[in-house]
Amino acid sequence: MSFPRSAAGLPTRALGLGPALLVVGLLLVVPLVTLFRYSFNRFTAQQLMTEAFTLENYIRFASEPYYRAVLATTFGVATLCVLTTLVLGFPLAYHLARTRSRWKSMLVVLVLFPLLVGNVVRAAGWMAVLGRQGFINVSLQTLGVIDQPIELLYTPLAVYLGMVGVLLPFMVLTLQGVLESIDFTLADAAQNLGASPAVAFLKIVLPLSLPGVAAGAILVFTVAMNAYATPFLLGGPSFKMMAPVLYKQIAVASNWPFGAAMAFILIAVTFLVSILATYILTKQYKAK
Repeated sequence: MSFPRSAAGLPTRALGLGPALLVVGLLLVVPLVTLFRYSFNRFTAQQLMTEAFTLENYIRFASEPYYRAVLATTFGVATLCVLTTLVLGFPLAYHLARTRSRWKSMLVVLVLFPLLVGNVVRAAGWMAVLGRQGFINVSLQTLGVIDQPIELLYTPLAVYLGMVGVLLPFMVLTLQGVLESIDFTLADAAQNLGASPAVAFLKIVLPLSLPGVAAGAILVFTVAMNAYATPFLLGGPSFKMMAPVLYKQIAVASNWPFGAAMAFILIAVTFLVSILATYILTKQYKAK
């Protein structure tokens, strides 16, 4: 015999959620609301920030080509990182999902290794590889390929390589989790019925993996859009992305209103692109 669920347990469950909601409110909601309010204040050289309710900080960002270019650069780098990590990460995630090797755990640890190293240490490693006296330049000069060192450090290429290196594990592990839930006997059955491995992959495995592609792409895009250490350390003074420029406005220029406006423009763009990507991929998944 089944009994209707009692509502008596609801207050207890709500009470259990209380501490978690309090922590989220204090550590996330309150700072964001405060920062959002700052974005409508006005910056003055004497008082630094005065109470106001103006859109001039958002208008300044939209009207100045420099800041629009910084946002476009950030968006371009983040998009390129998503595409690169997807192309490189899918085969690796597919192998990890299907392998029964006893070395699988070791492979997962190797994939995770870039995340076990701090941002500064990781950037220092890339500096040692890409610098004028770094591994690549010394190797090319030794082989006689070049006569003089080529500029690799403090370039968009350096930032791109550094960001792909740290973002690849996010894509691989997200895809692996989804691929491991796929029933690969469906693809095997399709091949037994005459389908080629490529057709079985494109018609069965790839559509079923789209939720993982969406989750991995959103995760990589979000982290890339907000990256600070890698563009700051590997990009140098000439390569600008949103997070370092935003930080400079707040920490160096003490322009909290404009820095707060930049922060929420960055949040808005990241959120809208993520929602759009989720919608498109979900529609494709349902269509399959």
